[in-house]
Amino acid sequence: MSKIKILYVSQEITPYVPESEMSTLGRYLPQRMMEKGMEIRTFMPRFGKINTRRHQLHEVIRLSGMNLVVNDVDHPLIIKVASIQPARMQVYFIDNEEYFQRKAFLYDEMGTAFPDNDERSIFFVKGVLETVKKLGWSPDIIHCHGWMTSLLPVYLKTTYKDDPLFNESKIVYSAFSDIPDGDLDKDLKAKLKFDNIGDEYLQHLDTITYDGLHKTALDLSDAIVVGDEAISLDVRDHIDSKDVPVLVNEFEPDEYGEPFENLYNQIMEEDTME
Repeated sequence: MSKIKILYVSQEITPYVPESEMSTLGRYLPQRMMEKGMEIRTFMPRFGKINTRRHQLHEVIRLSGMNLVVNDVDHPLIIKVASIQPARMQVYFIDNEEYFQRKAFLYDEMGTAFPDNDERSIFFVKGVLETVKKLGWSPDIIHCHGWMTSLLPVYLKTTYKDDPLFNESKIVYSAFSDIPDGDLDKDLKAKLKFDNIGDEYLQHLDTITYDGLHKTALDLSDAIVVGDEAISLDVRDHIDSKDVPVLVNEFEPDEYGEPFENLYNQIMEEDTME
């Protein structure tokens, strides 16, 4: 089998955010796959609490400069990059002054989720796909970690479905329990419909919850990772209803290699058997 190309789209990656099951998987899984000989690209949001100087982030001028439309408003896209030296791994950051410059992650100092988290998610996943297009890099697998990446499969199956870079890409989605309290903006469906996304992709968003985003992504995935044991029963039941490979993340970082390699090979081999 030729070298598999994997695009990792992660809500969190340590050391740029505090350690958690999600950020640890986002950090070490790409490294393990590089060690297995796979080609990877890794993206995450450039949250304002990430220290640019300490982590040596710098703007990639040739990739920055385009505008992305979210709910009929243009927002400039800025791409930054940093290196995790021990892994010799680059991380691309999706940045925008309105969405990601605030000195916080997903909620304010009172613990209240930001009301524009839905638009931040839309901007993030569209920014990833547009940047990968600029790179001219065609991933065999797109592995999304966390609710903030959950709309990427939706855009991949709609707006980008005819793009030759993506139209054969497999989707793996990792569902985690780490979600803010409360619901998302009630107009999320209308914002997605503005991008010509049909109702068939929005059936779990009548009540705009973070679990609804999980289920939306799960419906479009070729394989699923249960990121931690604390995911809601509703999401777990939805996973159990899917007829796709499921991997429960119960591994230490140095153990990621074999189980995830087997998962990726399984969905790639299924494609060759069709």
